[in-house]
Amino acid sequence: MIEMIIEQRRRSLGGGLEVGRVLPFAERRMIGPFIFFDHMGPMDIAPGVDRNADVRPHPHIGLSTVTYLYSGEMMHRDSLGYELPVRPQEVNWMTAGRGVTHSERLEKGRASGDHLHGIQAWVALPTADEETDPAFAHYEGADLPAWRDGGVSGHLIAGSAYGLVAGARTHSPLFYAHLDLEAGARAEVPMGHGERGVYVATGEITLGGRTLTAGQMAVLSPAASHLRAERPSTIMLLGGEPVGERYLYWNFVSSSPDRLQQAAEDWKAGRMKLPDGDDQEFTPFPDGARMMPSPLS
Repeated sequence: MIEMIIEQRRRSLGGGLEVGRVLPFAERRMIGPFIFFDHMGPMDIAPGVDRNADVRPHPHIGLSTVTYLYSGEMMHRDSLGYELPVRPQEVNWMTAGRGVTHSERLEKGRASGDHLHGIQAWVALPTADEETDPAFAHYEGADLPAWRDGGVSGHLIAGSAYGLVAGARTHSPLFYAHLDLEAGARAEVPMGHGERGVYVATGEITLGGRTLTAGQMAVLSPAASHLRAERPSTIMLLGGEPVGERYLYWNFVSSSPDRLQQAAEDWKAGRMKLPDGDDQEFTPFPDGARMMPSPLS
């Protein structure tokens, strides 16, 4: 039932912002179309926090991003002209396609302090859609399909699961859900998808006779699977159909190494438009960045 357990690896993004990197992993680059999965925080943001803690303007191609918060707030601005805060249990689904830039800043925390906790995920686009026009959609918490049953409180972030369909436009079959479970509560992991994973953000669960604690992701076999919360827990369920071989180069994803190199050169040369209202600084292309092969998962 459990093929592999991935432990998060703590990474500093600078300015005191720390994440737990889960995907990509050396032995498992993707789960379905999910190619990147970072656990942000939990961390307290002190009033007046340095701007170096912000996620400064940076580019993407070939993927969709979703920042999903359990607590705290980040201000999103992008090169399509969108400017709005990301708040708990809301969805900002940004499809980069042929190219987009955005920033996420800790403006609320800087003004009055905050407690930041959430997940940043990337979904690789199918080959036919890698160069699609960039797009952005925002969904309020009330817009997310939600349910309560037997000590489980769930929100469907994207895709289809549990007989529900989320509003975000996806380019391939997938599911992405947030569940809060009371101690002793049981939940089923959605079936009908080629690859699936369960990530424990807080708490402790048992699945397939094994115990998972905060910071661990289980990669599951296709067999039916149920989990049980041993104590109050917050988990993320994700999966879908593989989209094929993908390469990563910094913030860029593509089936073509040549396309990644072009994107890097475009960013270095200033040929990618910066976010409206946030074009006074940007994240430089990192020295020593290397292209990462992502074999078929």
